[in-house]
Amino acid sequence: MTVMETTAAATATATRTDSCAGPPRQDRRPDGEDRYTISEVAALTGLSAHTLRWYERIGLMPHIDRSHTGQRRYRNRDLDWLDLVGKLRLTGMPVADMVRYAELVREGDHTYTERFELLKQTRQDVLARIAELQGTLAVLDRKIDFYADAGRALASERSS
Repeated sequence: MTVMETTAAATATATRTDSCAGPPRQDRRPDGEDRYTISEVAALTGLSAHTLRWYERIGLMPHIDRSHTGQRRYRNRDLDWLDLVGKLRLTGMPVADMVRYAELVREGDHTYTERFELLKQTRQDVLARIAELQGTLAVLDRKIDFYADAGRALASERSS
């Protein structure tokens, strides 16, 4: 499904929920029992506690609940958000754009168009990077073929 089709379907179906980056992972607790410490989230996501705090500080993470002693308590929705942030990082999206996207999400439904445009531009950037990598892969393939042929020629020469 293209971005356009996804957006059209989301607009047509008001009850549809955004699943962030994909289906929930199996290593999560059931909703209602989903209180994770920062060290548990670090273990689940591969992010450091320092990175998680930094994401919160720069506004990339939504408000994180706190225990009565002030310790962060993450929920499944926070893990879903971190999955999406991880995917956005892989696209090469600048941190400033990720923070802007997070701000737009918090502002509400009236920002759909701006979010759509931001993601559409990121998609175009990813496609351009893929094309560049395909060109790079073609160069590597030619070099590998050259060295394979040269190696066979040398082996044939030595056996003669």
